[in-house]
Amino acid sequence: MIRDARMSDVKVMYALLQHFANKGLLLGRSLSSLYDQLRDFKVFVADGAEGEVLGICALHVCWENLAEIRSLAVAEEHQGKGIGRRLVEACLAEADHFGINRVFTLTYQPEFFKRLSFRPIDKNELPHKVWSDCINCPKFPDCNEEALVWEKG
Repeated sequence: MIRDARMSDVKVMYALLQHFANKGLLLGRSLSSLYDQLRDFKVFVADGAEGEVLGICALHVCWENLAEIRSLAVAEEHQGKGIGRRLVEACLAEADHFGINRVFTLTYQPEFFKRLSFRPIDKNELPHKVWSDCINCPKFPDCNEEALVWEKG
């Protein structure tokens, strides 16, 4: 089941993101940023609303008609079951609800997003506003994440 993240989920979300950040598969987030951006997050939970958090994903609104899919992570033992796909689809549906027709992601897993109708774009096509988080990244300015975009038909 997918639901909005809750305060009680933050420490589990943090641990999940740190696990993959330590492997160099995504950028970690501080506990503070997770609390600040809690409303951006969806979680996939097992066995109903109070179940274990198995995956997370955020939709971060950047600009008038632009949002970002970020912090997608699924517990390793639950990968390959469609959880990541369902989380991204839930975020895209939310973007549609808000009238946002363009959603991008910066990722080390471009093939996953290509299967969800995202296409590669040059990072320079993104507005400078989206780089505000990048300035604090240890990999900036030598980022090797790939930029992809989804645009509503």
